[in-house]
This record gives sequence, structure tokens and C-alpha cells, in this order.
Amino acid sequence: MNNNIPETMNISILNKPFDMELKEVEVPKIGPTDVLVKVMAVGVCGSDVHYYEHGRVGEFVVEKPLILGHECAGVVADVGSEVTHFKQGDRVAIEPGVPCGECEYCKSGKYNLCPDVEFLATPPIDGAFSQYISHPEGFLFHIPDELSFEEATLNEPFSVGVQACKRANVQPGSTVVIMGMGPVGLMAVVAAKAFGATKIIVSDLEQIRLEEALALGATHAINIKQEDVATRINEITNNKGVDYVFETAGNPTALQNALAALNNGGTLAIVGLPQQENIELNIPFIANHEINVVGIFRYANTYPMGIEMLSSTTADLNTMFTDSYDLEEAQEAMERARTNKSGSLKVMVYPNGKSNK
Repeated sequence: MNNNIPETMNISILNKPFDMELKEVEVPKIGPTDVLVKVMAVGVCGSDVHYYEHGRVGEFVVEKPLILGHECAGVVADVGSEVTHFKQGDRVAIEPGVPCGECEYCKSGKYNLCPDVEFLATPPIDGAFSQYISHPEGFLFHIPDELSFEEATLNEPFSVGVQACKRANVQPGSTVVIMGMGPVGLMAVVAAKAFGATKIIVSDLEQIRLEEALALGATHAINIKQEDVATRINEITNNKGVDYVFETAGNPTALQNALAALNNGGTLAIVGLPQQENIELNIPFIANHEINVVGIFRYANTYPMGIEMLSSTTADLNTMFTDSYDLEEAQEAMERARTNKSGSLKVMVYPNGKSNK
């Protein structure tokens, strides 16, 4: 047992929409295969903002106070008696979803589809706006010295991009369109480049996000307020269409444009979740052109690959971090992420203080 660990810690908890509170609670106890992590950085995700604003994301409803935050990294503070891969002081990225390990999905390697997965900051599981969290050893990953805690938190949205590339089977030399340049879309740019795509076309409403996409490796950016997406994609590809489209914004019109942009045998990867359940898609087009449509739900077996890719990328990931807050400012951080779409990219919260980062 590490004697330097305090008995109590601070958490920021969402009581109800637009109401977050700093509370003092006991530091969690750890089981034999668990690791106590001192949380050093947490990225605010769109789903966190959604819980903060609406109290639900689809079928997941906040029924009792919930700690938000699932994009996280930190330092090992203590280890359970049976933990073998980690020791105090190790720097780690935390994979937030812990599946059951026993069902057919887990056993086939598709553990993101486990019906009993416990995912940080998805009700009723508490997240990482907390000075310490206990997490199973099998879902922690060493991060190299050259990767900052902030960069390591990006492995969570980046993993969604890696999963999309794996599911779509992105090939070297291909052309990829990514619609929607929120953090997941931006990290999908880095992923597509790592998978060998040579032409990466992105679209969004916000100029700051398009400029960031170009900085991270996109080759063409389309501002949908100023240009027609379909026309511009045709110009860039000489009317050939593209091999893959990732739709990350959950926008029905973007989905329809995405489908129309594909060449024969192309693949549409649906990453973003639209608010409505039914959206019109051109089914004869899908059949006549042998279009592949794949859904993307979180990720599985991506964390080690993601850490390798983020550690070796030439992209300057630090340009993603536009805002930083201490734990007691978590509600301000949520408001910033909610209201400043044209100025903020990734809002960061530091549960143990910005001075420690």
C-alpha cells in the first residue's frame, strides 16, 4: 500500500443538467487485479457535453448523480496484490470500457459489442472527473515519455478513428472523405493518414476545425457554408468519387452526401449518431454500386496501436488543446465545450491541478 495516497479526494459530479458540484469523497479501494490511477488529464467529449446538457445520450439516461469524463490518462498510485504489469509511478492511458470477458462478443475479440460493458461516464458508471480512479489492469496501457498526458487522452477519440479505418478496411494510396471535424473527425484524419490514405478530404462548418484538419494531415478542406460538398469532391477527384467516406457528425444531409460521393465498391463508415432513427438513403444506389456500409461503435483492441501511432505521428497534436481547467472549474469546462464550437477544439480538465501536468 502506498502511504502517500490521501484518504479523501475531490470529484466533480453532475447532479442534474447544468448542475455540477465539487465534492469530497473517499479515495476508491482497489481489488487484487485493479490499479489506482492518479488522474492527470481528462479530455471533454461530445457525449460528456450531451449528458451535461440533456441528461441522456440515446438510451443511456442519467438517473442518479454521475461523474463525467472518459478520455483520461494518469500516473499509477497503487496496485492490487495480483497486478504484474504496472508499478507506482508508471504513466498510463486508460481504456474506459471494461467488458465482461465471458460473452461471445468478448471471446471473439469484438468486446466493444459486449452487452455488459462498463464504460466510464456512461450511466450508471462514474467517470474520471476525479482525482483518483480504480481501473482493471487489463485496460491500462503504458505511455512512452515522449507522449504527454494530454496527447495520451487523445487515444480515446483516436481509437474511434482507428476502428473506422479497420472496419472500412482503408488501404494505402486510397482517397478518404471525412465529414465533420469535431475531435473524433480530427483524430480520424490522423488515423486515415496512418493507414496510408494519400488523399484525405474533410468538410465542416467551422474554419478553425478545417485549419486544424489540414495541420493534422488532411489534403483538402471544404467549408460547407461556402461550397457545395458534392461539387467540390467531384472537382478534387475528377468525377471519380472516393474509396471511403467517414460521417462523424451524425448529420442526415451529410450521410446522403457521403453516400453520393463514393465510387463503385466504396465504403460508407457511419461514426456519428444522428438524433433521429430513420434517415432516407438511396438503396438502389447502394445495391447497384456494391457500396459497403459499416457502423462504428467505440473500438476494440485499438489502444496499443493507437499509442504507437500517436507517439510516431509527425502531426503536432498539441494544437488540439485549446482550453484547460482545474477540477473545481469542471462546469466552466463543460460550458466552454458546449458553447464555443467556433473557437475550441479539445477542452481539458486537470483533476490534480494544471500545475502538475
